Amino acid sequence: MARQAKKFVCQACGSESGKWSGRCDACGGWNTIAEEAGVLGAGAPGSGRSMPKGRVVELVGLTGKDPAPERIASGIAEFDRVSGGGLVPGSAVIVGGDPGVGKSTLLLQALAAIGSTGRNVVYISGEEAVAQVRLRARRLNLSDAPVTLGVETNLSNILTTLAEGPVPDVVVIDSIQTVWSPTLDAAPGTVSQLRAATQLLINYAKSRGAVILLVGHVTKEGQLAGPKVIEHMVDTVLYFEGETGHHFRILRAIKNRFGPTDEIGVFEMSDGGLREVKNPSRLFIGDRESANPGSAVFAGIEGTRPLLVEIQALVAPSSLATPRRAVVGWDGNRLAMVLAVLDAHCGMHLASHDIYLNVAGGLRVKEPAADLAVAAALVSSLLNLSLPLDSVVFGEVSLSGAVRAVAQGEARLKEAQKLGFQSALVPSEIATQKKGGRDGLTLTAIGDLADLLGWVRTCGTSVARSAGADADEPTSAQL
Repeated sequence: MARQAKKFVCQACGSESGKWSGRCDACGGWNTIAEEAGVLGAGAPGSGRSMPKGRVVELVGLTGKDPAPERIASGIAEFDRVSGGGLVPGSAVIVGGDPGVGKSTLLLQALAAIGSTGRNVVYISGEEAVAQVRLRARRLNLSDAPVTLGVETNLSNILTTLAEGPVPDVVVIDSIQTVWSPTLDAAPGTVSQLRAATQLLINYAKSRGAVILLVGHVTKEGQLAGPKVIEHMVDTVLYFEGETGHHFRILRAIKNRFGPTDEIGVFEMSDGGLREVKNPSRLFIGDRESANPGSAVFAGIEGTRPLLVEIQALVAPSSLATPRRAVVGWDGNRLAMVLAVLDAHCGMHLASHDIYLNVAGGLRVKEPAADLAVAAALVSSLLNLSLPLDSVVFGEVSLSGAVRAVAQGEARLKEAQKLGFQSALVPSEIATQKKGGRDGLTLTAIGDLADLLGWVRTCGTSVARSAGADADEPTSAQL
């Protein structure tokens, strides 16, 4: 018979230890270790019983033809794009995001769209009452949607309910942190409960061919709460991102066993729920009717989608002993590298200036191809020269000051051409390639940051400064 055993588990990474300590040795987190009850049974360490004999598993070769997995289309194009073309039966998907970003709204809209095709869909809420979910449905005009609703946190009751009647095609559990198993002597949301509940729900999805959509909370660092092993257990990990001051949201695929990763879907939050953004490039570059110093349009790639986004920079003299470096939407360490390269190879002394960098629209850019666009925005702001409105920039900057080629250059140029841009600053390797479909788009080869500085001085437009700003004009020593 299994007996209870005490163990100490880190609530951040899931590592176990034999005693309590203030700091986890595995992840370095402070005050994250909590005592939990474990079970010692057959085959467990210290149980004194041997592992039972298993069965022989069939081994096959790598050759062979298997049919493509069937997919359940949600009818929401941006959601289907991120999931790889639709939800795969028998898979488990976890959707994480900050509180209030719209996770429940998105999944309720997706369930309603799937249910309208005749499929059986179930929404299990562990955080809200039936009246609250119905109120959201009325606000989204989904009161008549064929969605079956339930409110429960006991995992045994949830699995028993799902086993009754026809097998549902899609099940939403909102959220996994509220679900608890009565077989474990631990509070809901602990590592043991999260791991056990996720494993049993995944087993149900695999055995019944249903899609399980789990809503997950995130920590203050923006990571899914609970042990990292949960992300390894599920098939797809999606993050729903959004800034409080912006009206649109981004659904990003971090892991996907049935499709590409780093794919994004863009939604706009409105009074009637989330609306798809068909052309996100126009959203992120905004209404650029007048030229302003410190603004550059970056041609980026998010997953398989080319995306144009505006990079904004402000360089201002500082009276502080340690000037400020504020970055929103980009890597602060990469900004420090670009500033060091501009200082060492272009003679631009920015150590005495406050520098603010922002990616317009709240998008987070991770690829190094944005280096050249950031450098162009910084130079434009310091020299008070606005870049041409019809130009885009992309390229990776090395520590030597050289500009290196990046992947999918043609896709970036085609997106810029489609939106009416006339010129592009690109690495020399891309500019010399003979490719078709570039009619009407002038390419300027940038070999190093010195070429960029010369181009900004030649093609930039001087903008009148406000009264009293002449004293801040950069001197020849700064340049």
